[in-house]
Amino acid sequence: MPARASVTTAAADVDRARVVAAARRWIGTPYRHQASLRGVGCDCLGLVRGLWRELAGDEPEPPPPYRPDWAETDPTERLLAAAERHLRPVPIDQARPGDILLFRMSPDACVKHCAVLSATVGPGAPDPRIVHAYWGRAVVESWLGPWWRRRRAAAFAFPFVNE
Repeated sequence: MPARASVTTAAADVDRARVVAAARRWIGTPYRHQASLRGVGCDCLGLVRGLWRELAGDEPEPPPPYRPDWAETDPTERLLAAAERHLRPVPIDQARPGDILLFRMSPDACVKHCAVLSATVGPGAPDPRIVHAYWGRAVVESWLGPWWRRRRAAAFAFPFVNE
């Protein structure tokens, strides 16, 4: 597998606002485990995969089969390892809109959920928010409240996003 994904030259003009706008276009897409098609179905990883395709071209690698179980304990940390291979690490407390947050639902569980940070606290943004695929429902934009913040495990930026 590649150490870093290559992206198309069309991705050169992607900024954080464009990532957030693209993520918000997925809102309402029904939840479908392992799917990744806007308006048809996706899970949390499918949202990130679909954004990659929309903004940069081909995905860097196909994901292996995975279970939807948030309590799964997998010592290989496949989701985290894939993020480390293809995304740019960001300190969690410095994540900005357009970054990808990874979540660990319990201390013993592996990283099993991801979301796009869509707003942070600041002028014009009173609450931090995330866009994510909500199990059994659809892609939604939710408040990044204390429950979610306690479960953050890592943050990353797409490698093609302009700083």
